[in-house]
Amino acid sequence: MLKTRVIPIVLLKDGEVAVKSVRFGWLRPINHPVNSVRVYNARDVDELLFLDISATREKRKPLLDLIALILDDCFMPLTVGGGVKDLETMHDLLKVGADKIAINTQAVITPQLITQGAKEFGSQCIVASIDAKKYDNGTYEVFTQAGTQPTGYDPVAWAKEMEARGAGEILIQSIDNDGTEEGYDTQLIRSVADAVNVPVIAAGGAGKLQDFLQAVKKGHASALAASSIFLFTDITPNTVKKYLKKQGVQTRI
Repeated sequence: MLKTRVIPIVLLKDGEVAVKSVRFGWLRPINHPVNSVRVYNARDVDELLFLDISATREKRKPLLDLIALILDDCFMPLTVGGGVKDLETMHDLLKVGADKIAINTQAVITPQLITQGAKEFGSQCIVASIDAKKYDNGTYEVFTQAGTQPTGYDPVAWAKEMEARGAGEILIQSIDNDGTEEGYDTQLIRSVADAVNVPVIAAGGAGKLQDFLQAVKKGHASALAASSIFLFTDITPNTVKKYLKKQGVQTRI
């Protein structure tokens, strides 16, 4: 049985500032991303998720120099997302030391990029990132462009297609719960996790220890990603893992 991973998220905006977001809208500057990585590295976290949330809208590639700088202080597996549009960019990210590549908007624009990336670099390197919004009637829709562009796609159907195209993991994030610290959308997470056979990373809304447990028990998540709770409370990734272990969830600790 796979052990449940706890994965801090570092968001980058405008190429230099790590930020906290709320429902993909309001942004609060935190610090330089290298400082964030150093803190997490000292806390011996399982993995780190680094997302450049302005790269796609600014129509630029990932900042390789910055990522290389981050990797100088990063001794944990690093997943990088934002601005990935082609195999060349994926190759460049892996060359500077990234372990996995998260693809969101471009997966919708060019779905074959997932297939090509999995074939070229292996499914274990490809994370299909899905941002979903819930409507009043209970349905969900996949959004791209940092949560601003509706696609018409259902997240469950889209996750299944991403798996069929070779994605080794699915990152599912609730736009509505992002940054609220009100808990994960376990309904959304479970619908995706139960539909695919690859690990599903839950993101969006963790505010207390019990939220992580609910994402595993009710949401069937394989991994738990979070940002705000690690930035603004005394809860650390190790705190989460110790709590989960006491509740019978196997973690890497």
